[in-house]
Amino acid sequence: MGKDSNTILGILAGTAIGATLGILFAPDKGVNTRQKIADEAINTKDMLAEKATVLKDNVVTTMSGKKETLDSQLENIVSDASHKADDLISSLEKKLAQLKAKNKKLQKTS
Repeated sequence: MGKDSNTILGILAGTAIGATLGILFAPDKGVNTRQKIADEAINTKDMLAEKATVLKDNVVTTMSGKKETLDSQLENIVSDASHKADDLISSLEKKLAQLKAKNKKLQKTS
């Protein structure tokens, strides 16, 4: 997306510069030239605002998708960790039961 925004900005800058130079070098009255420059500036501002809105929307959409993916991955990690913790607890409970049984045998023989 960085290349696209740089390309868009380059095209817009080139268009604005070209239009301004074309207006300045065209034979016309000063009042008309100034009006054309003002109109071109407004058009360029509007075009930049529109492109910025599109770019912002693209960034929001992309980041929203990334957030959903990250949320899903985080949920999977938490779920896996929970299952592993349950397995570990079961294993430790079995080991504790074995140790209690051994301890009981040792106490009977003493």
